[in-house]
Amino acid sequence: MDTKTTAFFKTVAYSALIGGSIFWASCQGNGSGNSSNNNVFARHWPDTVLTGDVTAELTAPPLVPKPLTYTSPKRVKVQMTVEEKVMKISDSSDYTFWTFNGSVPGSFIRVREGDMVEFTLTNSPNSKVSHNIDLHAVNGPGGGAEATAVAPGQSATFHFRALNPGLYVYHCATGPVGMHIANGMYGLILVEPAAGLPKVDREYYVMQGDFYTKGRFDAPGLQEFDEQKAIDENPTYVLFNGKVRGNAGKNALTANVGETVRLFVGNGGPNLTSSFHVIGEIFDKVYMEGGKEVNENVQTTVIPAGGSSIVEMQLEVPGTMNIVDHALYRTFHKGALAQIKVAGNENPNIYNKIKK
Repeated sequence: MDTKTTAFFKTVAYSALIGGSIFWASCQGNGSGNSSNNNVFARHWPDTVLTGDVTAELTAPPLVPKPLTYTSPKRVKVQMTVEEKVMKISDSSDYTFWTFNGSVPGSFIRVREGDMVEFTLTNSPNSKVSHNIDLHAVNGPGGGAEATAVAPGQSATFHFRALNPGLYVYHCATGPVGMHIANGMYGLILVEPAAGLPKVDREYYVMQGDFYTKGRFDAPGLQEFDEQKAIDENPTYVLFNGKVRGNAGKNALTANVGETVRLFVGNGGPNLTSSFHVIGEIFDKVYMEGGKEVNENVQTTVIPAGGSSIVEMQLEVPGTMNIVDHALYRTFHKGALAQIKVAGNENPNIYNKIKK
């Protein structure tokens, strides 16, 4: 290679290095210019010295464990049991769900950035098949799946350091993986940033999933899993929290005018992407994909299968706010509906129906 050619390539390489460095530096800044919003979930290398043991509070949907009050890393003990159990999927239909801690989705787990999580999974002796758990919050082989493969009646324990703050999905990863997830084996784990999350008035847990039965929607009796429908990605049901109207009507979420509500939202899949929307409200903040980047004034947010989001909204007026997948045939024909019932005084400066 002659001297001119060598000089040319050195110039190109140097330009690429400088350009890449500038791009990387820009990526480290907050995307919207609002550091108070966008750095909440920013990753910092956490403290590693453990300052005691705690047992995690676990909650079934739509409830969320209380915000954490400790400020230094703990050894957090989490114990979950797999149960295969028949429950209502609709008013007329029953289904044999495979569950973590007896609910669909499974229990909400809340830990802190820097915690050492000691996780024990037990497979009920009444189960018919083996199970495990893959937590997307884990940095390690299979997200813990390799360490937690348990036959009926067995238990397994592993531990992991919660390095990355954010909201993460967990699910069973035993083959056939899609079938285990389609039977309800998923949930959410929140890794709170070390400084905690901004305070809100209410927090709820909502998770979407698609279900595949041989019988039609709301067919009477116990329904069997339909593998071909799952392969074809043609669900019989698309549900929030595992049941038609499970959090609507008398079971709706509740709030008051003037309160800020935070929803921890997940999508277990196994197949569909969610177009998550609350009719009559606008998301003031959306922690996109459950991470640190915050978008504001959002009407509908996309949540992929195996993904999550955190949405916050201040409730301005009373009434029933319908939570839907805005792929609306899923709402009107497959069950994707939940509700927030908001109590309080009317506010005609914001919303007023004019009577003729």
